[in-house]
Amino acid sequence: MNLKLRAACAGVLSTALLALSQCSFAAQAYPSRPIKVVAPYAAGGAIDIVARTLSDPVGRALGQPLVVDNKTGAAGNLGVDAVAKAPPDGYTLTVALSSNLMINQFLYTKLPYHPEKDLKLVAKVAEAPLVLAVSSHLNVSNVADLRKYMQSHKGKMSYGSWGVGTISHLSASRLNDLLGGDMAHVAYRGESPMINDLVAGNIQVSFVTGAQAPQFIAAGRLKAIGVTGPARLAALPDVPTLSEAGVNDPLLRAVGWVGVAAPAGTPAPIVDRLATEIDKAVRKPDVQKRIRDLGWAPSYQGPEDIAATYRREAPIWKEVVRQSGAKLD
Repeated sequence: MNLKLRAACAGVLSTALLALSQCSFAAQAYPSRPIKVVAPYAAGGAIDIVARTLSDPVGRALGQPLVVDNKTGAAGNLGVDAVAKAPPDGYTLTVALSSNLMINQFLYTKLPYHPEKDLKLVAKVAEAPLVLAVSSHLNVSNVADLRKYMQSHKGKMSYGSWGVGTISHLSASRLNDLLGGDMAHVAYRGESPMINDLVAGNIQVSFVTGAQAPQFIAAGRLKAIGVTGPARLAALPDVPTLSEAGVNDPLLRAVGWVGVAAPAGTPAPIVDRLATEIDKAVRKPDVQKRIRDLGWAPSYQGPEDIAATYRREAPIWKEVVRQSGAKLD
């Protein structure tokens, strides 16, 4: 009996050691060919720029090129789905927004992939805080003023977003509830037409990106009264966070982020190797400048930390989507 047990244990141990050695060999040999990086948005856009900015230094460090493939459609979901269904060998990655990697599972009734089950988060590379902006036509200079104005103009105000279910929509919907307003939602096909109407006074309130806001604020065409996230924007150092302004809410303390993901099941040594080189790339001054030029903040998290961020933030976004009533096919 003891001999049989020993033989069985030896067999299990041998199998485990073989699997470990194969995994270690795969990591040592990785990469042996070019790596495809799917950017699920159009060439020239912010995600495409981040993907290409990271691909050069990471590719040089790995000794193989990272080739960016723009696979657009379905608000970025098409490209991310292609990565979710790719072989988990480290040769297909995506650089995508937190909406694609976390939020859209609560918004879309027919999302073809499950972010947590079908993807492995490799790293976070940037944060994308939003600026709460009001029309310069509005007699409002801070969040307290906005609360009072909303209370005295019920049924007469509207907020804009660059689409149903976008972070701009969900954040403004949440703010509307927190400040006790009843503003109507106006969805636009993109941020530019939304800002044009905000500047013109056709809508009164919107969350705008850090890339767009500063130029309109500097020209006096918009007023910034708060920013999402835990810290002020470098481009707008005098604008308080919403928490500093008295709106202490988990959603508005959170920010959208940009992450790198691989198919679920990608070997841990390969994920760790990628994460290490991405970390080094994000620390480079030229990479940080490119990210800041997009209105975002360079911010690295490795696999364990970004997984913890996901677990912390996903329930918040799930509840906000539910409260907003937003649903997409």
